[in-house]
Amino acid sequence: MGCLLVLTLASSKLLAQPKAFVQHRSKMGSAFSLTLYGTDEASLQPHFARAWAEIDRIERLISSWQANSQTSKINQQAGQKAVPVSKELYDLIYRALKVSRLTKGAFDISYAAMDRIWKFDGSMTELPPPEKIQASIRHVGYAQVELRPSDTTVFLKQSGMKIGFGAIGKGYAANRVRDLLKKAGLAQGLINAGGDLFCWGKPPGKKYWEIGLAHPAKPGQWIAWIPLRDQSVVTSGDYERFVEFEGKQYAHIIDPRTGWPASGLKSVSVICPDAELADALATAVFVMGAQKGLALVNQLKGIECILVNDQDQMLQSKGLVLPDFDARPLDGAIFPEKKP
Repeated sequence: MGCLLVLTLASSKLLAQPKAFVQHRSKMGSAFSLTLYGTDEASLQPHFARAWAEIDRIERLISSWQANSQTSKINQQAGQKAVPVSKELYDLIYRALKVSRLTKGAFDISYAAMDRIWKFDGSMTELPPPEKIQASIRHVGYAQVELRPSDTTVFLKQSGMKIGFGAIGKGYAANRVRDLLKKAGLAQGLINAGGDLFCWGKPPGKKYWEIGLAHPAKPGQWIAWIPLRDQSVVTSGDYERFVEFEGKQYAHIIDPRTGWPASGLKSVSVICPDAELADALATAVFVMGAQKGLALVNQLKGIECILVNDQDQMLQSKGLVLPDFDARPLDGAIFPEKKP
């Protein structure tokens, strides 16, 4: 997705410190990797296994593809009756609705009901008709999702509605894995969920994790260098999946309020202590655009963002302070060198 973790080599005096071990898995439709530290991989294996099992459990909980999942049952009963769910899923939907309201629908948990009229697999030959685009969002509307705390049920008021967690689920999984592993006594680690990064603690011998944000239009160049501790950085961008008609590029990130692809930005990176919130806000800010997106982030305590607009200009939230590093092509070196 536009983020790169850099693990620099330890100097000789740090060789006795724990070493990094990385495992990779395909989870939730994305490539996941988990970096943990220890003296040997065998001693870490139970922690890796626990983490992968937790991600699998969450996927079963929020999946709309598995017919027997709680989420699928909610969607199956749309317009008919409320569905009892676990407190965990209820609370996740509650938080997703809060973000939906905060962003005025730029993030919308009910986006899953949107007709898939935009295709980014090379098969589109023309723009969809405007009336078809308008009709594609007829079942989208977070205000029609009703939560009933008295019996922990969820009701979709209109037939045809669906909820989905594609823009928040990986962040929630990252939060859960962090909590499990910290409780197990692991002082540091990093989760890479398809390019969405969440770290806790710091690598041995370092002050922080070193994260590079890739330039969305210039392969091999960075737009920023970010030091992180106990934070996440999530990037949404238009440079991997898009279509182009008559010289105009249409990104795969669709505005759930209009049915049209969001425009004006090439990438949005949100830095936040909460991976779930960063996941949702990265999508929302991309949809909102630079002006409204920055205005929102600037009101949120402890949350920062970096944007690249369609003129390749980098914008950032007012509270973000970045190290003074050059952005230059990768040429053998893993990371930009610090200015003298």
